Amino acid sequence: MTDSKAQLPATVEKSWPARPRLWPLWLTVAVALILTLVLALWSWQQWQTQQALQESVASVDNNTERLERLYSQTDGQQAQRIQAMEEVLESQREQLATQQRQIDHNAREMLEAGNRTRTDWLLAEAEYLLRVANQRLLIEKDFKGALAALRSADEVLTETDDVGVYPVREQLAKEILALRGITGVDRTGLYLQLEAAISSVHELTDSALAGNTPLAPASDDDVQEEATGNPLQRAWQQTRDTLNDVIVVRRMDETIKPLLSPDQSAYARLNMQLMLEEAELAVLRGNQTLYDRALSKAITALTDWYDGSDDRISGLKDSLEELKGKAIDPDLPDISQSLALLKARIAGRTGEPESKTPARDEAS
Repeated sequence: MTDSKAQLPATVEKSWPARPRLWPLWLTVAVALILTLVLALWSWQQWQTQQALQESVASVDNNTERLERLYSQTDGQQAQRIQAMEEVLESQREQLATQQRQIDHNAREMLEAGNRTRTDWLLAEAEYLLRVANQRLLIEKDFKGALAALRSADEVLTETDDVGVYPVREQLAKEILALRGITGVDRTGLYLQLEAAISSVHELTDSALAGNTPLAPASDDDVQEEATGNPLQRAWQQTRDTLNDVIVVRRMDETIKPLLSPDQSAYARLNMQLMLEEAELAVLRGNQTLYDRALSKAITALTDWYDGSDDRISGLKDSLEELKGKAIDPDLPDISQSLALLKARIAGRTGEPESKTPARDEAS
């Protein structure tokens, strides 16, 4: 027995397998979940930001479209004004070219008349001065320059020994008196006053619009009277105030002025500016009809769209009413008769036939 036990194999103890460690797996899952939540939150914030940017871009596009429509309306008016000013400049260029040709013609005549006497030279100088006076009056409407030219021509004629210039000097005296009776037009002053009116239009705000006048607060006397009155008076006053808040009485025979939106308010100011600039152009051109029409339209627009009780509006309206009464195109007399008489006298001295062309046409 002992030997048999000694030959048996050794007893092997059973080893149980070790439990797996699961905490690294749970940690990985938790980190992945946290990263997923952070990524989802960041994506949601980015989406919100993108939506806000899209709304901002849409708002900017709408505002841009509205401004383009507004400026497209004014571009046509600006183009018309520029075209009118270009026409005026072209007309002035033609007038200057005509004057230059006339001056060159007179210079050639004076150079070719080397055999004339001193009286002939003085008569030619007086004729030139009379032509200049007619051109100043008819083309430039400069009656002061025309008056100075007529006086210079009369001084030149006093130095001649020709008794035949007496009718010319007599007519010159009448024309000088007629020019001295013209009331001067301060075009620079009128232009500056219109510029000041345009500046005041730019400063008008929506509070000056019709219908935006704030209600006047109750006076101290009314508050004190309400506080010291008897209970019946206070009750009656409270009842009246309540009825005034609830019931609104409107007169149907009065014209209701519609309220302007901010865009329409800006357009109204721009329209007023264009009317006043049209009046400025009329002042420079001496167009009385255009001047009166532009100021009348500006006053009508100011009355229709703005509150007349506002001090700024009333002051601007009074200024425009005062400017409307100004005369920018006074009646100019005819000073061509002296030139015609002088030309006849010169033709009689030289033996040349008298020209049949009216002096007024030659001056132009």
